[in-house]
Amino acid sequence: MSNLVGTSINSPPKPRLRLILGSVAVVVLIAAMAIDTKVVKIGSEADSQPNAFSPETYGATEFPKIQAAIEKRAVSADTLATAIAANKEAAAKQYGVPGGVGPEISVKFTGVVGQAKSGIYTVAVPGVPSTVTVRVQTGPAINGTDLRDATGTVSFEQFTNQIEYQNAGSALNKEMKAQVLSKVDTANLTGKTISVVGVFQLINPNSWLVTPAKLDVQ
Repeated sequence: MSNLVGTSINSPPKPRLRLILGSVAVVVLIAAMAIDTKVVKIGSEADSQPNAFSPETYGATEFPKIQAAIEKRAVSADTLATAIAANKEAAAKQYGVPGGVGPEISVKFTGVVGQAKSGIYTVAVPGVPSTVTVRVQTGPAINGTDLRDATGTVSFEQFTNQIEYQNAGSALNKEMKAQVLSKVDTANLTGKTISVVGVFQLINPNSWLVTPAKLDVQ
């Protein structure tokens, strides 16, 4: 038999040694991950993504532009009522902006406020036939996207997705409440005379639900 004395034999590490080596490797990996990880507090500046859509910023920036455009386009309610009664389609083409289920029409009027239902007031407007019901929504909930769609300058293609597009409409409504309706005692308008510049979607020619861009109590 050959003499094996002095010959080096590479035997596999014992189980205990393998466990120690594995634990050391895990510790090194965790330490490396911790060094490379940045802790970001939710709501902080670092939490915001560059160029991410901000409804608050959008509303504050865009509402004054929308408001001015609605005021520029607005037609007197009595003139509009006469035009719609004569030819709804022609009136829509002359005064409206294409909308989803009906054209968006900017309108202005002064009238006496009637009763409210869920924050929506009827308004008796001189020169508008009694067969036409003019209503103004004053909140607390402002529904719809009339402000967003009023000018035809805001389109889906300007946003990343449908959620942003919807949020843009909500942001404009919220900003209108902050800049316009917050200055009015909307809970006690019955019997008062108000001047309104706003927009509504022409679906039923005898029922206008106006979202205000301006509202003043006289």
